[in-house]
Amino acid sequence: MNYMNKIITINRQYGSGGREIGSKLAEKFGIPFYDNEIISRAAKETGFSEAAFETVEDKATNSLLYSIAMGMNVFTNQDIGFAGLSLDDRIFLAQSNVIRKVAKEGACVIVGRCADYILRDVPNVVNIFIAADLDFRIQRSIQVDGLDPEHAAETVAKKDKSRRNYYRYHVGERWDNLFNYALSLRSDLIGIDRMADCIGMYLESMN
Repeated sequence: MNYMNKIITINRQYGSGGREIGSKLAEKFGIPFYDNEIISRAAKETGFSEAAFETVEDKATNSLLYSIAMGMNVFTNQDIGFAGLSLDDRIFLAQSNVIRKVAKEGACVIVGRCADYILRDVPNVVNIFIAADLDFRIQRSIQVDGLDPEHAAETVAKKDKSRRNYYRYHVGERWDNLFNYALSLRSDLIGIDRMADCIGMYLESMN
């Protein structure tokens, strides 16, 4: 099977196993996998700390406050270039540049960071959304991420809200709008280990 011409983006609900699925998918097809690697490359190219990239999505929990914070620096500088943008906007642009670069390098799997939107005009992009039942995601977050069982449900809800607001701010659409994706799967029904095979079957049907 030849998947070497496919760029696969994965958006996922927190705790659904999307990152692990993406890693397994990349390993199965023998193509690069990008998640935190995007942060490392963008940090090196801009001089910003990796910590700044890692926390930007968490700031989006409150969409109104996030929008205000993102836009503050724009109005304090008459230069409408890169220098006139807020720090978070600059971080988004830096990540976007890296995502476009890795896509030009060839087939790969990219997790999160609005990659589906950033690569919307690039041929051979397949956008995938991974979802799961809330109880499954809570239990998995406790077992895999080591969340405190007492606060796990709150953390899962907060992470989902952050991703939703971050996506809406930058893309202007709903993060979980399934019409934006070629394929949507529930990892709690299929199982984490079988997801790569299911996605592979779908990609094969496209060729």
